Amino acid sequence: MFVSPAYAQAAGAPGGALGSFIPLILIFAIMYFLMIRPQQQKIKQHRAMVDALRKGDQIVTSGGIIGKVTKVGSDNEIEVEIATGVKVRVVQHTVQTVLNKTEPAKSAKTEKTVKK
Repeated sequence: MFVSPAYAQAAGAPGGALGSFIPLILIFAIMYFLMIRPQQQKIKQHRAMVDALRKGDQIVTSGGIIGKVTKVGSDNEIEVEIATGVKVRVVQHTVQTVLNKTEPAKSAKTEKTVKK
């Protein structure tokens, strides 16, 4: 008696179906630029660093071992000297950072060009 009957409202939100998906699209775009893309760039930089490892580089592994690269293997392994006469084999992708990079060896051809 005191309550008026409720009638169905018009279906749909203002702006149609696309209007209801805009917030979802914006959230995905923000997540992509703030989280996914920087992580992909970080992975790309790490892969480039690992691929550029050479004999003589001083590295830190993800386990915290500091050593000098003595041999770079072709099967994703490197040999690291952690103390005098103590060498261990480590998977390349466990290298976390490179502390000291060695300069590439100069060839005789390059030295002749520089002296001229």
